[in-house]
Amino acid sequence: MEHAAPNSTARHTWQEYRSWGNEERWELIDGVAYAMTPAPSARHQWISGRLFGQLSRYFQGKACEPFSAPADVKLSAHDVVQPDLFIVCDKTQIKESHIEGPPALIVEILSPSSVAHDRARKMALYARSCVKEVWLVTPHPPIVEVYVLDGESYRVAEACSERDRLESRTFPGLIIELSEVFTFPVEPEQGITVVKEGTPPPYGRRAGQ
Repeated sequence: MEHAAPNSTARHTWQEYRSWGNEERWELIDGVAYAMTPAPSARHQWISGRLFGQLSRYFQGKACEPFSAPADVKLSAHDVVQPDLFIVCDKTQIKESHIEGPPALIVEILSPSSVAHDRARKMALYARSCVKEVWLVTPHPPIVEVYVLDGESYRVAEACSERDRLESRTFPGLIIELSEVFTFPVEPEQGITVVKEGTPPPYGRRAGQ
């Protein structure tokens, strides 16, 4: 999701965006149109589905509603995004065609093609739109970063691995079992060396001795 629309100098509007049809998926940030990747990976969808399942169980019978992509979130006349997952607590924001205004919580599942877009452009947009809490999910190595709005920018509240339980700062009691989220049955195509626990050699003994 790194390239803008061909006419990238134009400042597009919500009305224009709605006229583009469903052949391609776009996001608008400050009026600039960004093409989204054709289809998420299977790992991405697996993580999204399991997160959505836990969110749905928690919010069942409560005032807030979880949503998943693709769904348009209109943040302004020139800003329209499709977060992977999000929570809406004000029912008046829910329209037939889209969500009007900022969700209370947004989850973005990062991919190599979208990581700069999500971390830079979208996080800046979410902050100025007053989204209270954002989770950035890295599929592999598995990690979830929890950001909470602090004034005009975000601060990192927590970073969790697949062994941890994630607790929302906006919704006390919303706890995500990450061991259930990062259980994709296929190893990544490219192996990544990660820091892990182990047993060091005896004190004073160097490797190879």
